[in-house]
Amino acid sequence: MELTLMRSTLHQRLRTELRDLIELVLVPGLAAILPWRWCFWLFKHLARVQWLYRGACLQALAQAQRLGQVSPGDEARWLATRRLVTLVDHADHYLAVTRSNTFMQRHMDVQGQWPDPARAGVCVTFHWGAGMWALRHVGAQGLQAHALVAAMEGTPFAGRSVLRRYAVARTRSVGQALGRAPLVVSGSLRPVVQALRRHEQVFAAVDVPADQVDASALVTLRGMPVRVPKGLLRLAVDMQVPVTVYVTGFDTQTGRRLLKIVQLALPAPGSDAQELAQMVFQHLDDSLAHNNAFWHFWGEAPRFFNGQ
Repeated sequence: MELTLMRSTLHQRLRTELRDLIELVLVPGLAAILPWRWCFWLFKHLARVQWLYRGACLQALAQAQRLGQVSPGDEARWLATRRLVTLVDHADHYLAVTRSNTFMQRHMDVQGQWPDPARAGVCVTFHWGAGMWALRHVGAQGLQAHALVAAMEGTPFAGRSVLRRYAVARTRSVGQALGRAPLVVSGSLRPVVQALRRHEQVFAAVDVPADQVDASALVTLRGMPVRVPKGLLRLAVDMQVPVTVYVTGFDTQTGRRLLKIVQLALPAPGSDAQELAQMVFQHLDDSLAHNNAFWHFWGEAPRFFNGQ
């Protein structure tokens, strides 16, 4: 009995590692060897393969449907778009380490401007689309930028060596894109304060669940209440540091990227971060209205759209 259980566990682990190898390395890694036009054409066809990213995509679809965000009869198209975004997002890691800034100049349009490189700044985005080339653009503009990342530990990596190695490599490529090492902020925002006092900039994806933080703000997404962490935005108000919102999408027909950058008006000193949070998340709301299948966190929707 014990030997059978061990064999079953080993078999399951091997299946998981093989799936991770295919989904995180072999398929998106084709971007490193193929011209982007050909690669994106291939990705569009692979996005119709139901096996690819199956569990995560079906979970995302179920949650989006539960919240009325997928029209009846549109499920197949929605899933194909969700897979395509996942493919492009993973492929960007391999593109970032194999392509020069010439790739960015050829394949990305930019609207707006980054803040002054000589001033402290808080730049925020969302888990929507694929943001690696936005960071490359930042690095090319001379900002003194640090990405904020969580410590890589805990259950997501248990028994998944391919996933862990991919996450480590991707974090490294983020640092290379910006030209500065990321700041680990799992337990404290102190590294952020220190960077801002040095007149540097910090970059963070702020659409994360607020169920494990002390301070949160209530915002509206797609007409529904959502709680989000407000620590970084509170810090921006307290230190009177300008806030910039950016999103990076792409054309689902051509694969051409679009980076949109918007510098926000900062609320008055002493004001609550609630106002700033709603200003920031209005941009996520607009992005979801444009294409909600681009959002990577539908699978975590119950942690956001909890009605509180």
